[in-house]
Amino acid sequence: MKFQANRDIFNDAVSFAVKLLPQRTTLPILSGVLIEATEDGLVLSSFDYEVSAQTTVVADVEETGRVLVSGRLLAEIANKLPQAPVNFTVEQSRVLVSCGSANFTLLSMPVEEYPSIPQVPGQTGLLPANEFAEAVAQVSVAASRDDVTPVITGVQLEIADNRLSLVATDRYRVAVREIDWDAAKSTIEAVTALVPARTLQEVGKTFGHSGTIEVGITNTDDRELISFTADRKTVTSLLIKGNFPPVRRLFPEVVDNYAVMNTAELVEATRRVSLVLEREAALRFSFTADGLTLEATGSEQAQASETIDAILTGTDTVVSLKPQFLLDGLGAVRSEFVRISFTKTENPNKPGPVLITSQTSKEQIGSDSYKYLLQPNLLLR
Repeated sequence: MKFQANRDIFNDAVSFAVKLLPQRTTLPILSGVLIEATEDGLVLSSFDYEVSAQTTVVADVEETGRVLVSGRLLAEIANKLPQAPVNFTVEQSRVLVSCGSANFTLLSMPVEEYPSIPQVPGQTGLLPANEFAEAVAQVSVAASRDDVTPVITGVQLEIADNRLSLVATDRYRVAVREIDWDAAKSTIEAVTALVPARTLQEVGKTFGHSGTIEVGITNTDDRELISFTADRKTVTSLLIKGNFPPVRRLFPEVVDNYAVMNTAELVEATRRVSLVLEREAALRFSFTADGLTLEATGSEQAQASETIDAILTGTDTVVSLKPQFLLDGLGAVRSEFVRISFTKTENPNKPGPVLITSQTSKEQIGSDSYKYLLQPNLLLR
C-alpha cells in the first residue's frame, strides 16, 4: 500500500475519523483508524461498535491496500506535519509516514480483527445544517450526564409533518427546539430516534457549515441506527433503547405571569452574584414592578446582590434557581431580550418551573421555537 496526499486534507480526514473514538477502550483494536487506499482515493474509518465515522478524500494512490493504525497517535502526527505532501507506505507490519523532512514509523494493527463498518441506511430526510447545529447546541445542554439512566443521556429526535423536534432532559430541566425537515423521497411520515447527546454534539459541530445534512434512520433489525452524511463524511450511531419520558406535557399552553429583560444583563448579573455561592447552592430571584433583584448568601464572610431592569407582567414572584442551569438556558437564547415565565402548581407554596423563551424586543416575542423549562429550588423559609 502506498499513496501521497495533501497535508491539510489528510490531517482533516484523520481528525474527523478519530474524533468520536472513546478515550479509553477495553479493546485496543477499537482505538485504531482504518485506512483503505483505492483507485478512487482514500477511505478513512473508525468504529467502536456504537459510533462510526467515515470519510473519503482525494489522494494519489500508487498501491491499493488496507491498514489499521493507532488513531490518536496518527491524528497527533498528522496535525504536526510540516506543509508538504504526505507520503504513506506500508511495508509488512510497519507504516512509514514522511512529510518534508519529518519521518515516522508506526506499527500496524491486525486489520482482519477489525469489525465491519455499519452500512449507512437509506436516506430518510434532509436538514438545513446551520439550523440543525444551532438546535443541537441549544438542546443538548439539558441532556443528563449520568450514565445510570441511559435513556435521558440522549436527545430525542421526533419527526412529523415536515418538522424535526429535538428534546432533552435531565429531570431538572427540559429543552425543546423545532426546525424544518425535508422528507425528500422518503415515505416515512413520523419517526422518533433517541441519539446519544455527545454524538449529536459532534455531528452538529462537524456538519454545521455543510449546507444540507442527509439523515438516515433504520430499525429493520436489532441494531437501530441513525446516520448523518455531508461533504463526503458520514457518522453513524446506535440509537439508545428505552422509552424517553413524556416531558412535552410539562410545557404550559399559556402563562400570564412573566418578566422580560435584557439577556446579556441577566447573564452578567447572574455570573457576578453567584461568585459568593457555595457549590450546588441556588440564587434567589425576586421579580417586582421595580425590576429584578438577584441575591446570594454564601458563607458568613460573603453575600451579594444586584438589581437589573425587568418588565413584569402579572404578580410579584420569587424563585430560587441554580445559576449554572439558568446560564445554560440563557446561553441558548439567540435574542437580545429573554422572557422568563412563571408556571403554577397545585401547591401554592411550591413554585412551578420557569419557562425561558426568546424575546425579539421588550414587547415582541421571539420568532424561534426554543423553549427551556427549569425546575426551581424550593425557597428556604
